[in-house]
Amino acid sequence: MSEQAIVLHPRAGTAATDSQPAIVGQRVELQLLTTLRCNLKCSYCSIAEGDVRDSQGHVAYTMDQLDAFIAQQLAGKEVYVTFYGGEPTLNRPFIEAVMQRHPLFRFQLQTNGTLLDDLSHHVLQRLSNVLVSIDGGQEVTDGYRGKGIYKQILRNVGVVRDSLGGTLTARVTWSDENISFEELDQLTKAFDFVYFQFVAGDAYAGQSVERRKAVLTKLVERFFADTDRVYPFIPLMGAVRNKLFPSRAIEQCGGGTACRVSTHILNVMPDGRIFACPDLMHLPEMQTGDVVGNWLRRSPLQPDPKMPCHTCEAQSWCRGNCMKNLYLGYVREDGDWRSKVTDPICELVRHLGREIDRHDVTAWFEQLPLPQRRVLLDSEVYQYVEVMP
Repeated sequence: MSEQAIVLHPRAGTAATDSQPAIVGQRVELQLLTTLRCNLKCSYCSIAEGDVRDSQGHVAYTMDQLDAFIAQQLAGKEVYVTFYGGEPTLNRPFIEAVMQRHPLFRFQLQTNGTLLDDLSHHVLQRLSNVLVSIDGGQEVTDGYRGKGIYKQILRNVGVVRDSLGGTLTARVTWSDENISFEELDQLTKAFDFVYFQFVAGDAYAGQSVERRKAVLTKLVERFFADTDRVYPFIPLMGAVRNKLFPSRAIEQCGGGTACRVSTHILNVMPDGRIFACPDLMHLPEMQTGDVVGNWLRRSPLQPDPKMPCHTCEAQSWCRGNCMKNLYLGYVREDGDWRSKVTDPICELVRHLGREIDRHDVTAWFEQLPLPQRRVLLDSEVYQYVEVMP
């Protein structure tokens, strides 16, 4: 069925018409949750919300059902797969089966890194990017994830690096206000890129926002200190790119938020249900499709007049940042979430933009070697992560 057609399903709620396609553009990120089990119990785990974590062990739909869904709902699209969880490497046979079934797809793995060394050479070679969850330095990582986890992650990263076909990206949840510039900067020694995301939790009271601002200022200063290469911090890279070339902020996501939940990411639970955002899989209204039932609808996480983005100084380059936070804080009108999570994070993003604007961004870009310009403008890693923190 073409994307021009009207697609209705009794559980879908709304139609996806030619003006509101289920998927915007020609690219689809199929985020397959291989399991909801995990071998760690990180204290801030987002999928623990609503008792989602550990609720499903292994994939219940068949490969034939997945193929039928792809053929009918994603026909003509460029598909890339992210293996997610839980801890996705707990279900390695599923990962291998999908790779074997779809040789033209690109693949990414998002993992806690503790089982990376158990992956086969073939799987590692097929991965275009590996997102490894790590929380900064040893003390904070072990504090949230368990004693010895930081060293285990770095050891495993070293073991697989030469076998990996693509890039290694540190995925930092900025959960602790005391995470320092130095420990974030240190991650650039072990990883090709560093991505950080502000934790979605009650972590911004007192001087917490100001402490994070101080670290952001140092990161931006460090970013512009290099004129021969791009300092590989993705949120800084993305913000600078969007400010220099505003069209890049709207190309991949149809002008929407670069977290992709409004446009082209499908989070497939092990039972086949599809949700717009992996952090909101406990909300029935967030279901956008089903592999077994072979239906798909437009994401309900869309810009809303209640959201303050249209009057925000960062809108042209931020493009809405995290739709989950905006939805909970302004559409669902959760006052606590708005004041404790959404608004503090938006202020941190605005601060990031102001610090970038203190530098002569154009003059910096003019000095970059041409290959490094391409890294800033067209890095493939932008397709696999949220460009904004």
